[in-house]
Amino acid sequence: MSEARRFPVSRRGVIAGGTASVAAANLPWSDVKAQQVERSVEPPSVSVSLNINGEERDLELDTRVTLLDALREHVGLTGTKKGCDHGQCGACTVMVNGERVNSCLSLAVMHEGDEITTIEGLGTPDALHPMQAAFVKHDGYQCGYCTPGQICSAVAVLQEIERGIPSHVTDDLLADMQPTNMEMRERMSGNICRCGAYSNIAEAMADVAEG
Repeated sequence: MSEARRFPVSRRGVIAGGTASVAAANLPWSDVKAQQVERSVEPPSVSVSLNINGEERDLELDTRVTLLDALREHVGLTGTKKGCDHGQCGACTVMVNGERVNSCLSLAVMHEGDEITTIEGLGTPDALHPMQAAFVKHDGYQCGYCTPGQICSAVAVLQEIERGIPSHVTDDLLADMQPTNMEMRERMSGNICRCGAYSNIAEAMADVAEG
């Protein structure tokens, strides 16, 4: 079979077709159509009222904005860190109504009226939260990137134990729950420290639990 019969489209035809496509794309109506499409896909925004560290914040947010991005980009609380952005490392942990949440997996619009506590709301450099002070005392960090999430999670963990909420390693569901090393390590397993400061973190939590 000849080359002409195998490939009926000639090189000249391909070039001519490409030139015609480029010319069509530059027609005025295509610009108008693109603008119409762009306007039609603008994401909706809503008003959201959040109680962040005891302060009411009224925000106008794209419905797709995560709680993490709302805190960092719209409120300016950059203590909460973006790590994996997939809910696997725990660096973005904050407390919502007293319970720890991976803020990268939660949409801000879901928290209308909720009480949100970030690392900035736990304490200040002049008046550290006991858990913050314990992390300093026991060197519960190295690079410090995961530390805000670690501390928020650690505070919530002790509150969980105090309320009697069981974990996967709780043996007796009817007995008074104690902040044992195993209980605290199990509950903190969702917070990853790439520097490997786990033993120091456990010591800091035990210090606060004893107090």
